[in-house]
Amino acid sequence: MTLLSNRPVWRLAMAAMLALMATPLAAQSEASAGLRQAAQDMLKLFRPSVTGSYMAGQQALKDLRTDEAARYFSDAAQADWDNPILVERAFVALATDGQIGKAASTARRMLELDPANELAELVVASEALKERRYDSAVRQLSQISQESFSGITAGILRAWAMVGDNRGDDAQALMEQLGANGLDEFLVFHRALMAEAAGDTELALELAARAFEAEPYVARMAEVYARMLANAGRFDEASDVLDAFESEGLTHPIIEIVRESIEAGRRPGVFAANVQIGAAEMFHGIGVALSRDGSSDLALVFLRLGVYLDPGADVISLALGQLLDIAGQHQAANQIYDAIPANSAMKPMAVVRVAQNLDTTGDRAEAIRRLNNIVATRPDDLDAVSVLGDLLRYDEDYLAAAEAYTKALEITGGESPADWRFYYVRGIAYERAKEWPRAEADFLKALELNPDQPQVLNYLGYSWIDQDMHLVRALEMIEKAVAAQPQDGYIIDSLGWAFYKLDRMEEAVETLERAVMLLPNDPEINDHLGDAYWKVGRKLEARFQWNIARSVDETGNVAERVGPKLAEGLTPAAETQ
Repeated sequence: MTLLSNRPVWRLAMAAMLALMATPLAAQSEASAGLRQAAQDMLKLFRPSVTGSYMAGQQALKDLRTDEAARYFSDAAQADWDNPILVERAFVALATDGQIGKAASTARRMLELDPANELAELVVASEALKERRYDSAVRQLSQISQESFSGITAGILRAWAMVGDNRGDDAQALMEQLGANGLDEFLVFHRALMAEAAGDTELALELAARAFEAEPYVARMAEVYARMLANAGRFDEASDVLDAFESEGLTHPIIEIVRESIEAGRRPGVFAANVQIGAAEMFHGIGVALSRDGSSDLALVFLRLGVYLDPGADVISLALGQLLDIAGQHQAANQIYDAIPANSAMKPMAVVRVAQNLDTTGDRAEAIRRLNNIVATRPDDLDAVSVLGDLLRYDEDYLAAAEAYTKALEITGGESPADWRFYYVRGIAYERAKEWPRAEADFLKALELNPDQPQVLNYLGYSWIDQDMHLVRALEMIEKAVAAQPQDGYIIDSLGWAFYKLDRMEEAVETLERAVMLLPNDPEINDHLGDAYWKVGRKLEARFQWNIARSVDETGNVAERVGPKLAEGLTPAAETQ
C-alpha cells in the first residue's frame, strides 16, 4: 500500500495547485493477486488486538492529531509486524509527528514487505541525505520511477544528493531531464540553488532570474535572487528585486533581513549553504503546494522532512504550524511557534500566530496582551498591529481598534491598492463607535483604492440604506456587490433590505427569501423577511419568521426587537430600522 501512488501529479508549480494523473495499471493477473493479498491483509487486520488501535489511529490522522496517530498505529504495527497495512500507517503517522528516525526505521520494514512503496523510499533516502550518505541516497532514490509524483520528488532529491557528492553537472542534467515533462517552471528555482551550491555563480544567476521572472511575488524567489545578486556585488540590482516584490504591498521578514544587508553593503550569504538546506526547501515548496491541494497528511510529512533536514528553517516551521492551525490543532501549532528561537526573524510572526490561537481557544485578553507587547517593541510590525486591531474590534473596543488600524496605515503609507482593507476595517470600527462621518470617509477611501470590492460596496450601501441616505446610489452599490458574490447571503440580505427601504416590497420579499435560503439560521435576515412578509399582508408567515429569528438569536438583541412584533404585529414603533 503506497500513499504517494494514489496521488500522482502531471504538473508541479511552487505556489500552485497540484493536479492528479493516473498511475499505470498493472497486468490483470497481478492486479487480481494484489486484491487477494489485500483482502488477506484486511482479514488479519481486524483482529480484536489491533482493530481498536487502527480505527483510533485513522481518526487521529484524519484530524492531524499526529502524536495520537503515531502512538495508535505504532501499537497496532508492533502487534502484527508482518502486516503491510499497519506498518505503512505506522511510518506515515510517525513522519507526520516529526519522529523521522522512528519513521525511517519503520519505513525500512515497509520496504521489506512492499519494495514498491515510494513514500517509504523517500523517508529512508531523506535519512541518508541527513547523514550525508549521498551515494546511498542516490541509489535509494533511483529505484523510483520518474513518471509519478513521488518520482519527480525523488528526482529533485536525487539531484541534491549528487550535488553533495560533487556531481553538479550530473545534477543539472537530471533536472533538465525532469523539466522536459513540463515542470521547468518549478524546477528552475532548484536548479539555481544547485548551481550556486556547486560554485557556478553565472549559471545560478541566470536560472534565478528566470525563476524570479516567473514568480516575482513569491518571497522565497525574491529573497534568493536578491541574495545571489548581492553576493555578486550587484547591490543596486538586488535592491530593485526587493522593490519589485514590495511594490504590490507585500512584506516578509526574510525580505527585510536581506534588504538590511544590501543597504549596509554586506553580502547576505548563500541561501543553500549545504545540501540539506536545499533539499529541505524542496520539501517546503512541495509541502505548501500539497496543503493548498487539500492533501494535509502528505503535506505534513513533507514539511516535517523539511524541518528534519534543516532544523533552523523557521519559515518551514511556520508553514508546518499553519497547516496544523488549519486542522484546528492549535495547541500543537503553538508548540512549534514557541520553539522558534527568540532571535529568529520569524519569531514576531510566530508570536502573532500564538496570539491568534489564544483568541481562537477563548483567551482573548492574553492574546491582546501579547500583541501589545510586540507592538511596543516593534511598532512597525504590520502583522502584529493589524491583528491587534482585529482582536480589539472583536472585543468591541472600537476606538482602540481604529487607532491600531491607523498605525497600520502609517506603516504602509495608506495609498497602495492593498490598503483598502485597513480603511474598510477602520470604517467598521468607527461605525460601531457611532462616528459615522469618519466611518463613511474610510469606506469611500477603500472604494477609491478598490472600486469593485464587494464587502465594502455592501457595507457602505447597507449603512446608507439603514440611515435613509443616498438610497438609489446605495442600491446600485449593493447590486454591484451581489453581481460579484451572488451566493453571499449577507449581501443578498442587504439588497432585499434596500428594496424594503425603497418600498419595493415584492422584490424585497423575493430577495430576502433567497437570503434566508442561503443563511437560514441568521436572526437578522429572518427578522427582515418577517417585516417584508407583514408589509405584503402575509402576516402568518411574518410571525413564523420572527419566531425563527428569536429562536436562533444567541445575543438576545434580535429577540428583544421581535418581541413586540410577535405581540402586536409590525407597528411603526416596532418596525426594524
